[in-house]
Amino acid sequence: QVQLVESGGGLVQAGGSLRLSCVASGRTLGTYVMAWFRQAPGKERELVATITWSAGRTYYADSVQGRCTISRDYVKTTVYLQMNSLKPEDTGVYYCAVRRGDRVTYNYWGQGTQVTVSS
Repeated sequence: QVQLVESGGGLVQAGGSLRLSCVASGRTLGTYVMAWFRQAPGKERELVATITWSAGRTYYADSVQGRCTISRDYVKTTVYLQMNSLKPEDTGVYYCAVRRGDRVTYNYWGQGTQVTVSS
């Protein structure tokens, strides 16, 4: 089992920045992939970014490429999502999720943190 707790959401004006955090606990993450998803009202959940825990390889959705950075801290077992130049369309609930490196499905999810970007 992996427990995930997100924080860092809030209300920000367009053009501003936020840093989301996701603290993981419960087991070692050596072969796992960490991800941030988001879900806007009335829309499907979408993948924002991923990072492999061991090698630190990253992936970004086109919608956030160049504006967001995903990173991880081994000691704190925490994954971060630094979001800059925020746009109103970035508004939504952001979820942290984890899957095994050899699997496709994300098995563990956090409770989500709300990000609201005002125009």
